[in-house]
Amino acid sequence: MNVPRSTLALAAAAATGIQVGAAIVGTRYVVHDIGPFSLALLRYAIGLACIAPFVLMHGRVHFMRRDLFAVLALGIGQFAILVVLLNLGLQFISSTRAALLFATLPLITMVVAALLGSEPLTGRKTVGVAMTIAGVAATMGENLLVDGGRYEWLGVVAVLGSALCGALCSVFYRPYLARYPTLPLAASAMLASVVFLAVAAGLEGIFTQPPSLSATAWTIIFFIGVSSGVAYMLWLWALKHASPTHVTVFLSLSPLTAALLGVSLLGESLTPGVVLGMLGVAGGLWVSTR
Repeated sequence: MNVPRSTLALAAAAATGIQVGAAIVGTRYVVHDIGPFSLALLRYAIGLACIAPFVLMHGRVHFMRRDLFAVLALGIGQFAILVVLLNLGLQFISSTRAALLFATLPLITMVVAALLGSEPLTGRKTVGVAMTIAGVAATMGENLLVDGGRYEWLGVVAVLGSALCGALCSVFYRPYLARYPTLPLAASAMLASVVFLAVAAGLEGIFTQPPSLSATAWTIIFFIGVSSGVAYMLWLWALKHASPTHVTVFLSLSPLTAALLGVSLLGESLTPGVVLGMLGVAGGLWVSTR
């Protein structure tokens, strides 16, 4: 049976959404023991090492100079800036709440795509993403308006900035994905971020005073790196065969994953607001993609 590429693209996007939730929980576990730039560097250096053999087997791809600079800039935004902001946010808020905030990425993507004229703003998409945002608001209002402090607001701003960065990159990647194979493009973008992050992590002292981490922490970092490399290739492939809004809406699976793992592994509480939030993002996912 031949499965349509659009269906496979949504399946790849779903796998990415689950990976994002798991990576957020893993990051929350180690983020207080290592600098945000250093953690991001290790994450994508490992990810790049995982996909490098496949890139070498793929053969050389010639990028136009203008396109290459754009891909490198998008890589820095997608990996370095996005992940560093997410790492900073996880220092102040729980993994479940961070994942729910990051789930606003589909709304931001939809608005950006509509403003740029690359994707129409349909009523069904609007309703689905609005349900997602309502779910996020239920969770955030439960904590921020009741007992949240200024440091929690810093975490909220950082994670929302991370989502904005991801939305912009998702839209701007489309023309380059139409011109070049996914794998070499992903490797080039990731390499740019690793070089950028190496400079920033050097200022944190990772090369002069390597972080002292437990075996468990190193295992988690290795998992985050490997899964990020695989998930990013799936992400780009999904963007190549489906619209940015349909792809990014599957990030709504990340808070569901983060909530389950956060409760079982980090001892985070599953409050009524979190449950309402998960129902909201799950409903928004169904409405947007049915």
